[in-house]
Amino acid sequence: MNENKKTIITNISQKIFSRYGLIKTTVDEIAKAARMGKATLYHYFKSKEDIYREVVEKENRFLAQKINEAIDKEDTPKEKLKAYITTRMKYLNELANIHSALTEEYLDHYAFIERIREKNFQQEIKTIRTILIDGNNKNLFSIEDIELTSFAIISALKGLEYPWSTEISLPKIQENIDKLLDILFNGIVKR
Repeated sequence: MNENKKTIITNISQKIFSRYGLIKTTVDEIAKAARMGKATLYHYFKSKEDIYREVVEKENRFLAQKINEAIDKEDTPKEKLKAYITTRMKYLNELANIHSALTEEYLDHYAFIERIREKNFQQEIKTIRTILIDGNNKNLFSIEDIELTSFAIISALKGLEYPWSTEISLPKIQENIDKLLDILFNGIVKR
């Protein structure tokens, strides 16, 4: 299999899917943009959905890589958590296909989308859990239930994804993340 052609198809499809989405994109459009025949596309991918799956998985790997790089640059668990949230929000705004796959209801009936969502969710839980355990071990955090706290943080972020990505600029998102982390670290109870 010529991986170069498969990569070309994936890269071109990524741009087309970003613009038109899975439903409105056609294999004809992809073939034309890739300067290949449809038969060539079908040699590498079984269907348009198979191409989309490849694109979404590529973006998901890229997102995970960027998040890990950002976390690795930080020293404290608090900074790592901020880097995680900031990087995640920044790249979800830029990666239209993974963002759609994680949030759009019209994609719910695709089994591969559900698998990608579950894999992404488990990956995020694992990342947050690792940061929280590190904070507990260093006596910087006092968390009794790491699993529940990890789940709550990820769930809160997923709830904020859509309004933050569509209605708020990146500098304002940064400000909101700082406020959210202040609530997380200091609580809402007056001391």
